[in-house]
Amino acid sequence: MLKQYDPESARQTILKRTPPDEFPVSQRVLDGIAELFGEPLTAEQAVTRILKDVRTNGDSALQKWTQRLDSLDLSTDRSGRHLQPAPVSKASIQSAVESISPVQREALELAAARVEAFHRCQPLTSWFSNDLGGTLGQIIRPIQRVGLYVPGGTASLPSSVLMSAIPARVAGVKEIVVVTPPSLKPPSFAKHPRGTAAGMPPVAPIILAACAIANVDEVYLLGGAQAIGALAYGTETIRAVDKIFGPGNLFVTLAKRQVYGVVGVDGLAGPTETVVIADESANPSWVAADLLAQAEHDLLASAILLTPSQALIEKVKIETARQMEQLGRAEIIAASLESRGGAVLTRDLDEAVQLANEYAPEHLGLSVRDPWRWVEKVRNAGGVFMGEHSFEVLGDYLAGPSHVMPTGGSARFASPLNVWDFVKIVSLVALDESTAQAIGSSAATIADAEGLDGHENAALLRVRHLHENPRSS
Repeated sequence: MLKQYDPESARQTILKRTPPDEFPVSQRVLDGIAELFGEPLTAEQAVTRILKDVRTNGDSALQKWTQRLDSLDLSTDRSGRHLQPAPVSKASIQSAVESISPVQREALELAAARVEAFHRCQPLTSWFSNDLGGTLGQIIRPIQRVGLYVPGGTASLPSSVLMSAIPARVAGVKEIVVVTPPSLKPPSFAKHPRGTAAGMPPVAPIILAACAIANVDEVYLLGGAQAIGALAYGTETIRAVDKIFGPGNLFVTLAKRQVYGVVGVDGLAGPTETVVIADESANPSWVAADLLAQAEHDLLASAILLTPSQALIEKVKIETARQMEQLGRAEIIAASLESRGGAVLTRDLDEAVQLANEYAPEHLGLSVRDPWRWVEKVRNAGGVFMGEHSFEVLGDYLAGPSHVMPTGGSARFASPLNVWDFVKIVSLVALDESTAQAIGSSAATIADAEGLDGHENAALLRVRHLHENPRSS
């Protein structure tokens, strides 16, 4: 049931942000950690130990932790052949394209084309100026090797491959590596059961198919903190990457935080979230469907309605209950709505937008009569979905922008994944002689104020030389 809140109670409950390091860890998870390590540890401590093991012992640590955590022996397959940490073969990746249905393949290819077309519109050029004496500018260079974490969890997400790998390719990244947790459960959508008996590796074929369509270079069946460690530090057979992207569970997020600095990371992803602002003109069936689509992700997903219409809330409650009965993940949806979702009755749409800006949601849907009037007031959101035909599910798969968006309130300062995340800027400084002479004394003055006489000396040497030899180059 969708619970109703007033604005103030919502601020103290479903709209209240929890810092990442204060997010509750269930006793079941803590008990599992204690059983695994033989002593009680926090999730942070467990991740530290796994990362240290991978950094020290490389491939053998990957094999150990994948066996313990994913119940998969990476050393050999059923025929005794070496499996891991060798990448999934190119033949298996291409075969996966044929193993999915033609309809699925067509949908993935359409999504890939739209994502590529969108990101090719993003300006990405070096620039140079001669207005400040000599030449100054910025040189854009792509990151050479990136790692993409594609979650397994309770659902296979081929869209996450496309939404990360394609912007990387557009940006000019040379090597794209995917890590994704192995799974021994046969998927219902595949023609053949997963695993070596069918000649396929233990991963959803649709994930591998998306890797083929996105032209990924390497795929490894690794999950959790050990996968992040392999990408950050490298092993005997896996070369380290320069930057890691992609959401994951608590252990993945903690691992990304710990390896930051050794490599770059895109951000620390939290549970997914959608806020829908709606007025009396909104279709209650569609609003309910959008909330349910968000809530089915996992138990911690947030699906929140902000509206000044009590009548709409009542209709959405009825629609939510009716539609939920027909969905396969109803238990997850019910738990998500109970703890993290709800409907907030606001004074007017201005207050709804104010609440949304305070919350800074990953996704913000404007199911209102005139969305263009209200978008100007939106300050914090990963993505804004304008009107009821630009619903968030289309953004998940086919609209064009990457669906990897800032969560946990980080939309206050962070942006959706885009081609700029896969490049770096190199500053170019090529000053002419007269400019160096003109500003050198000021540089020496600042250096002296900072107590750095070596800096001061380096500047004054040039100034004196140029003053005594004005025609030198």
